[in-house]
Amino acid sequence: MDENEIGKYIIDSAINIHQELGPGLLETVYEVILANQLQQKGLKVERQKAIPIEYGGIRFNEGFRADLIIENKVIVELKCVVKLNNAHKKQLLTYLRLTGLHLGYLLNFSHSLMKDGIHRTVNNLIE
Repeated sequence: MDENEIGKYIIDSAINIHQELGPGLLETVYEVILANQLQQKGLKVERQKAIPIEYGGIRFNEGFRADLIIENKVIVELKCVVKLNNAHKKQLLTYLRLTGLHLGYLLNFSHSLMKDGIHRTVNNLIE
């Protein structure tokens, strides 16, 4: 399964969850439910995975924590904020670069319509 196929599962699940629960819950609620939905579809999902980084020849075991990593191919960052800013988008792109992954989604569950809270980010993805 390639990144774009995984992305379809992510988006479909996020929209369904948002339609049922609506906006306004904590990020962790959406995270655990989305992870569960994707696992039920047979996808490998890792939650709050620590990603080490190296800088200046030193390895830091917890450079950052990814909200979700799906099939070791796609990073999903979840937010529940009034408005996403450029820092959120840059953060996801940095995560993609540090991991060498090619596709990420920033999902903001605070919008009235989930489609308005979906931001797709690529890092050298061959489509």
